[in-house]
Amino acid sequence: MDTIYSLATGRGKAGVAVIRVSGPRAVDCAQHLAGFRPSGRAPSLRRLHDAEGALIDEALVLFFAAGRSFTGEDVVEFQTHGSPAIVAAVLEQLRALDAVRLAEPGEFTRRALESGCLDLAQVEGLADLIDAETEAQRKQAVRVFDGALGDRTERWRTDLILAAALLEATIDFADEDVPVDVTPEVKQLITGVLAEIMKETAGSSAAERIRDGFEVAILGEPNIGKSTLLNALAGRDAAITSAIAGTTRDVIEVRMDLKGLPVTFLDTAGLRETTDEIEGLGIQRALNRAETADLRVILTENGALPPALQRQSDDIVRVGKADEGQEDGVSGRTGAGVDALIAEVVQVLETKASGASLAIRARHREALEKGAGSLQTALDELDHGMDRSELAAEELRIAIRALETLVGRIDVETLLDEIFASFCLGK
Repeated sequence: MDTIYSLATGRGKAGVAVIRVSGPRAVDCAQHLAGFRPSGRAPSLRRLHDAEGALIDEALVLFFAAGRSFTGEDVVEFQTHGSPAIVAAVLEQLRALDAVRLAEPGEFTRRALESGCLDLAQVEGLADLIDAETEAQRKQAVRVFDGALGDRTERWRTDLILAAALLEATIDFADEDVPVDVTPEVKQLITGVLAEIMKETAGSSAAERIRDGFEVAILGEPNIGKSTLLNALAGRDAAITSAIAGTTRDVIEVRMDLKGLPVTFLDTAGLRETTDEIEGLGIQRALNRAETADLRVILTENGALPPALQRQSDDIVRVGKADEGQEDGVSGRTGAGVDALIAEVVQVLETKASGASLAIRARHREALEKGAGSLQTALDELDHGMDRSELAAEELRIAIRALETLVGRIDVETLLDEIFASFCLGK
């Protein structure tokens, strides 16, 4: 396998730059640049020279032996000063070596997967951790990257393999007098795993929303203060405000970190009857986004909803353009009621997020749903008696394979290129 290298930190000026090398020639790279062959774990301060012996920089050189590194291979890291010129010079020296090449996007992480240092769910958790913008996203990604989903999947897999083994033993000795009926034990194992999978699946929608962000639609009639409220929430003029009714035609989105939750507020067209074709399209877009939003904030003049809206259980209704001290009002212009509105939005979204599971991607949910379906079918087959054991055992094998795709044991080659393409070169 080729030895690969890449800048692992961001490009541009910085205090420190980290250049990572992984593969069988990693130690040779250290010999070429720093004049020594690292063998211990302690960092070493060394001078880096080019092929002609000219000084490039003074850097910390770290060595991680195969089996104790991120990729599972020998890894050397050069921690240089963060000058673009220094980085370019080091990369040029590495490029000139035989069997050493620039890493492809995500190739370090892919090697960690192939060497068994990470499972596929951990790889996805790492990608989400790198992309995390809020505290809730960070915490969720850390749980998956730490291996929690893989550990849970392995426990389910172990129980199902035991259940399948018991059934296989019954099938193998079908012509003999086997005194022990294994059906109760098999059903208990399947039922326990099925209950946990169903619970995990139920929380997958909330987990996906934390990863992708919640949407909160601001709705109401024209000139009720929706755009002004959006600007107040964003802390900038994100939307045009005007005394002219129908100013907002399209949906305006502002993404923000709301008490650690990723939230996108949507400013929408004012809801009213209109003969203006363009305004009508904007109103229809507003209604469509309102249907898919996680939460709706509805501004009214007197508490009555616009005719186009039906009240939902978690709608937050406020009187728009409210004065100071109005308990059920909010005003983006004066700031009255804005803090109380934010607190209520956070409370509702935290409740929605509280049931989040470790299944943070649609791929996870689909694998869990497929596994749960096969387990339920296996139970149904067992209810027909032991003469259907072979069918039940086959459904167990299908369920096990579905769970194995969660952590990348099988049938994931078509996913790998897409997943790793989202990583930077140094990962």
